[in-house]
Amino acid sequence: MACQRSTKLNLLRLAVLLVVALAGIKFLLRDSLTLELHRHIPKDSGFWGDTGDTGQGAGPRSQALELPVAKITAPRQGPGQQGPKDSSATEMRLVHLDLKGAAPKVSYLEQLFPLLSRLGANGVLIEYEDMFPFKGELEVLRSPYAYSEEDIDWIQQLAELHKLEVVPLVQTFGHVEFILKHEKYQHLREVERFPNSFNPHVPDTLALLKSLLSQVMEKHRRSSWIHIGADEVFHLGEGMDSKSWMSHNRGDVGTMYLKHIKQVLGFLAARYRGLRALMWDDMLRKISTGALRESGIAKQVSPVVWFYAPDFEVEQIGQFLAKYAESGFEAVWFASAFKGTTGPAQAWPPLNHHVRNQLSWLRVMQAVPRFAPLRFQGIVLTGWQRYDHYSVLCELLPVGIPSLAACLQTLVHGGFMEETRRKVLDVLGFQSLQLEQGTCEGRGAFPGVEIYHMVEQVNGHLKESVQKALEEESGIKGWFSPYHRKHQFGNPRNMESFGSKLLKLHEDWESLVRELRAQLESIYFPDTVEEWMEENVNPYLDQLRDLVRDYRAIIRLNARPKAS
Repeated sequence: MACQRSTKLNLLRLAVLLVVALAGIKFLLRDSLTLELHRHIPKDSGFWGDTGDTGQGAGPRSQALELPVAKITAPRQGPGQQGPKDSSATEMRLVHLDLKGAAPKVSYLEQLFPLLSRLGANGVLIEYEDMFPFKGELEVLRSPYAYSEEDIDWIQQLAELHKLEVVPLVQTFGHVEFILKHEKYQHLREVERFPNSFNPHVPDTLALLKSLLSQVMEKHRRSSWIHIGADEVFHLGEGMDSKSWMSHNRGDVGTMYLKHIKQVLGFLAARYRGLRALMWDDMLRKISTGALRESGIAKQVSPVVWFYAPDFEVEQIGQFLAKYAESGFEAVWFASAFKGTTGPAQAWPPLNHHVRNQLSWLRVMQAVPRFAPLRFQGIVLTGWQRYDHYSVLCELLPVGIPSLAACLQTLVHGGFMEETRRKVLDVLGFQSLQLEQGTCEGRGAFPGVEIYHMVEQVNGHLKESVQKALEEESGIKGWFSPYHRKHQFGNPRNMESFGSKLLKLHEDWESLVRELRAQLESIYFPDTVEEWMEENVNPYLDQLRDLVRDYRAIIRLNARPKAS
């Protein structure tokens, strides 16, 4: 009996030792994972401080970051493959409305917000820029077509009606061209020649920002969040004031950056108790963990990690998550894209590119628990309308709706499966969705679908049809060349062989463009309509118009001698 008790006791001891050993192995593996992360974080020298732990800068929004790939893996899934359902995908899903270009009329938002809610969004990130109704000393910043104060109130009521959190975005460091382009504020530029970024050393900078933030927050009393931008602070450290500050304070650009951000966050925390702040993370990637921790901003703001490439490894984001966890940040957000990241003049969104971007982010979400206590709080689906204040328009919002629908539903379902496809088709009223081709078939039934179809025609056929008429039509090349048109010299017999075809082509395009303009005018303000037509229609249609004008003029001459 005693022997049996002794045997049982020994077995119990062995089981306890085995559990302890397994726990120890798990802990060591976790430590080795952390070491592996830091081993693959490149160093950046001098300019950002000798202790910087990441060296990859943030390039244009369309560029993928070129980062070393380590061995952290997550289940890879392509469109049509279902991965594990991740509960983190049910957190905040904000749709980014970039109003620094092609800001829609409020009447369009009335139709858009119910659609966003139905597709799975629970918030909107509104980057007003010059569309906000600034007043007083800031009135100069307003666009001629800026929303009214009543519009801002109505937008928030609409959002609340459709259960969408409104998060205003106010740029507080870089991407402030809409401010610094004005003579009144040119003295606040970091580099006198460039309107991109604030000089953080001029007292007027912080005073201006306090006024900006106060006016925006005064009209967003219901908002729980504010986004302070702070990305791509180009040329920071190149101004004379910054060079002087770094010299006298033995500082670097990272420390200087954090000093300004801390002032902005301090103002918000003191004035708006309970308001939570977000910021783009690209500038933080270059700053040392020690400097981030010492600054104390981790208790005041959550970084929004943006990455728009279609396919990337978890480790490419993991190195930043490990850094932010170590720096004391409690929560992190991600930013994917549904349009506006594949070229500054992109007119048609590549569906497959953007859906694959969401799939990559889903893999990152699955890996977030590895970086505890850091927790995932939400994702922003960015829809950039311009790369910056001075660039041309990217894809129009109605044109990006199918991409947005596919991307949102991919996040909701944890992948792009048949169920995802069916939901997108049902909501948008299409018959089929072709990811690789980036097109949808069927009439569709969503706000702006007419624009979607007509832009598809313009983007896919206008340039091609005009070039074919000018360069491939043998009758035009042989009897109506640039030389014939210059000297008003032509034989009606030859010209009539291609005339009816030419006139029909012109009539068809003019008819479509008239309808397109009418639809654009129903959604957009006149400046947007004119800009989009100038950039996407007129360069090609004007060639056809000139051709038809010359055709009609020369045919009326009835084969006269060549003009000298």
